[in-house]
Amino acid sequence: MTKKAAKKATTKKKAAKKAPSKTTKDKSILEDVTKLGIANENLKAELRKTIVGMDNVIEETLIAIFSRGHALLEGVPGLAKTLLVSSIAECLSLSFKRIQFTPDLMPSDITGSELLQDDPVTGKRQFQFSKGPIFANMILADEINRTPPKTQAALLEAMQEKQVSAGGDDYKLDPPFFVLATQNPLEQEGTYSLPEAQLDRFMFKINVDYPSFDEEIDIMKSVTSGVTNAMKSVIKKAEILRMQDVVSNIHVTPHLFQYVATLVRNTRPDEENSIDAVKNYVSWGCGPRACLNLITGAKARAALHGNINVSLDDIKAIAKPVLRHRMGLNFLAQSDGQTTDSVIEQLLDVTPEGEELHGAA
Repeated sequence: MTKKAAKKATTKKKAAKKAPSKTTKDKSILEDVTKLGIANENLKAELRKTIVGMDNVIEETLIAIFSRGHALLEGVPGLAKTLLVSSIAECLSLSFKRIQFTPDLMPSDITGSELLQDDPVTGKRQFQFSKGPIFANMILADEINRTPPKTQAALLEAMQEKQVSAGGDDYKLDPPFFVLATQNPLEQEGTYSLPEAQLDRFMFKINVDYPSFDEEIDIMKSVTSGVTNAMKSVIKKAEILRMQDVVSNIHVTPHLFQYVATLVRNTRPDEENSIDAVKNYVSWGCGPRACLNLITGAKARAALHGNINVSLDDIKAIAKPVLRHRMGLNFLAQSDGQTTDSVIEQLLDVTPEGEELHGAA
């Protein structure tokens, strides 16, 4: 072997020693995912001290948090949405603010404003930025559709940019940052519906249903007992940020990317392979952001269940909350009693899987 070849071989050996092997990396991910799965179970057990039922709502909310997404909750008043969000924030060691959206709410009431104040050192008067309630880790935007579009846009801009601009300066929001917005599906008088482009900013639209008969009895017993169950922290803020990075490393096989692309494309009525329900009832289908959120959310769900690989079940489990607010139904759908959820169910039934996928290798 020549000196040049020997030197090259030595360099390769050193590089191999420095770079962690795939096996080592997979082992590290598995350890982190196992910890997250245990923390998920502990978190749900802690939330059951104050929250009765709502298992799907809790699961979908946690998926959105660990996916770095935001969620829109739709349900009638009095279903403990505020209690749920504040309890999750407490268990995750996160700061929490509730903003009640009203017709007279201004953008500065959310983001903050510059105030003329005396400088204690120089004695001169100067503008100083006073932070608004948006500067918290978890925000409950209550009845977001009751405030004008200008104020809605201020919140949605902060959600997208993770910062607030005021007086020519940018103020970063403290990570993790998560917005849970609510709207009442019953009252339309005096409301400002979110435009489709704004709705698309929310990763999930989560439906909050009435409790079951047994759950309603448990709620009465719990609330009227006079006993308050103290919540304890399950995961620290730094750990949440690290786990969000772990979620991005969850493996997705190529055929699942193809499945997601096929499912989302078939929500569009002008697509060649769309089913009759889509062609007859859907005015517009989902955009590419739906694909991104399906993959990201499926990764988070897999990790929360202690798995390092995404399965088809992970994608199907979050299909409704990801797609339901990204599809528009026409009048015929309403007259025939069709909903976005019923159309999504039909799509899930007929979308090919595995080797049946169009273009599968």
